[in-house]
Amino acid sequence: MKFQIPKSLIKTGWPIALVVVALVAGGLRGLWWPRLNSWVESTVADNRAAVGLDQHGDAADDPHAGHDHAAHDEATSLELSEQALQNLGLTDDGISEIRLTTFNRSITVPALVVERPGRTRIQVATPMTGVITGIHAAQGEAVEPNSLLFEIRLTHEDLVRAQTEFVTTLGELDIEKREIVRLSEAATAGGVARKTLLDRQYASDKLESLLIVQQEALRLHGLSDEQVSQIATKRRLLRELKVYSPNADGSSSKELKLSRTFTRPELIPVSIQPPDADPPLILRELLVHRGQAVDAGEPLGTLVNYSDLYIEGMAFEQDIAQLSAASSNGWKVIALFGEADGKAREVPELDIAYLDTEIDRASRTLKFFVGLPNELTHENKGRDSIRFVNWRYRPGQRLQLRVPVQQWENQIVLPVDAVAREGAEYFVFQQNGDHFDRVPVHVKYRNQFSVVVANDGQLFPGDVVAMRNAHQMQMALKNKAGGGIDPHAGHNH
Repeated sequence: MKFQIPKSLIKTGWPIALVVVALVAGGLRGLWWPRLNSWVESTVADNRAAVGLDQHGDAADDPHAGHDHAAHDEATSLELSEQALQNLGLTDDGISEIRLTTFNRSITVPALVVERPGRTRIQVATPMTGVITGIHAAQGEAVEPNSLLFEIRLTHEDLVRAQTEFVTTLGELDIEKREIVRLSEAATAGGVARKTLLDRQYASDKLESLLIVQQEALRLHGLSDEQVSQIATKRRLLRELKVYSPNADGSSSKELKLSRTFTRPELIPVSIQPPDADPPLILRELLVHRGQAVDAGEPLGTLVNYSDLYIEGMAFEQDIAQLSAASSNGWKVIALFGEADGKAREVPELDIAYLDTEIDRASRTLKFFVGLPNELTHENKGRDSIRFVNWRYRPGQRLQLRVPVQQWENQIVLPVDAVAREGAEYFVFQQNGDHFDRVPVHVKYRNQFSVVVANDGQLFPGDVVAMRNAHQMQMALKNKAGGGIDPHAGHNH
C-alpha cells in the first residue's frame, strides 16, 4: 500500500518551507554573504575591464589601455618618469641593445708614459767653433722642421783656412789662365818657346786638381755645392753659421747653412695641420746664450718630438707567462688615464711593442712597452708670434694598462653598473614599454669594469637593458615594495 501526501497539504506546505529556508538563511548570513559578495564584485570588475568601462559604465581613460598588464609584475617592474630617466642617465647611450661580443679577460698593471729612446730627443750641437750671435727660438717654443735656431760667427780656424786657401787657389788659377792666353799668342808669333807655354798649362792643371780637393774639404766642413759655388763666384768668405732645426726623425738637408739668407717656414695651425705633416718640435732645453763662445761639438739645445711615445708597463712576476701570450697573439691593450671627475678615460687598440729582457731585481717586475700615438690638443701664441703647443700625453703621466690574457667569444658583456646585486642574486633591468623589468641573471665573470652574463635564455641579443645605475633602480624597487634599504646592496665587498 503506497503512502500519498494529500494535495491540500502540498499546496499549503511550499510557502511554509520557503519561509523556513529564508529564516535559516537569514540566521546564517554571516557565513555565506561575504563570499557571495566578493565573487560578484570580482566578476563585475573583470567584465568591465574586458570592455574598457569605468565604475560608472563609461569608457575608462586608461593610459595603459591596450597593453598587456600581465607582463608587468609590480613586484619586479619599475616605471620611471621622464625626470627619473634623465637623473639615472637612461637616455641615449644609457640604454642599449644586448649584442654578443668577444670578451677579453684581462689583468690591470700600473704604467707610466715615457719617451722613446733615440727617437724623442734630438740634440742640436755646433759642428764648428764660434760665438753665438743670434738665438731665434725660446725655450718651450714649438718649431717647424727647417726653422732657424742659432746664428754663430765662425772662429773655426780650419774652416777659415780652408776657405782662404780655396779663394787663393781660385785667384792663382785665374792668373795662370790669363798667362796661358798671352803666351799662346806669343808662341804663335814665334816670340816665346813652346816649352814655356807647356809649363804654364801644367801649372794650371795642378791648380784645378787642387781646387777639387779643396772643394771636397769645404763640403766636409758642412758647406753645400751651392755655397761652394757662391764662394767661387763672389770670392768672399762665409763668416756666419746658421743652425736649423731637423725633421721629426732627426734628419735634414738644411740642418747646417753657411749663408746670409733666411726664410722662416710657415707655421701651420694645429686645427688645420694635415695628418701626414711633420709634427712640430719643442725646444725642451736651451743651453747657450748670446755672446757665448762654443767649441765644435758643444750642445746648443735639445728638441723633443712627442708625436710618438711609449707606455712603460710593470707586470708582476707571476703575470709574465700571460703577458708573453698576449704579446705573441697580438692582442690589443687598453690604456686607462684618470680624469678630474674620478672616471677613467680609455685609449683602446694599443699594441705591445716589446717585453724587456730582464726582471727588475728590486721590484721583481717585468717592464714592457706599448706604443702610444700622441695628438696635439691646442696651441697658444705669445709675443713676437712665439707658438707653444700642447700634447695630450706627456712623459711622466701615470696610468693603468689593461692587458688581455684570455678571450671568450659570443658573450653577453655589460658594464658593471648595468648589474645590481642583492645577496647571491644578480639582476639586470630590461626595458619593456614604459617599464623596466628586473631580470635575474647568472654572472659568469665580473671585474671592476665589465660583467659577463650567461647566455642561458634570461636575456637574448636584441633585448634593451639599462646600462647604468642598476643599483639605484634596485633600491627604488625595494622602496616601492616597502622593504628596508640595504646600504651595501649592489656593492661587491
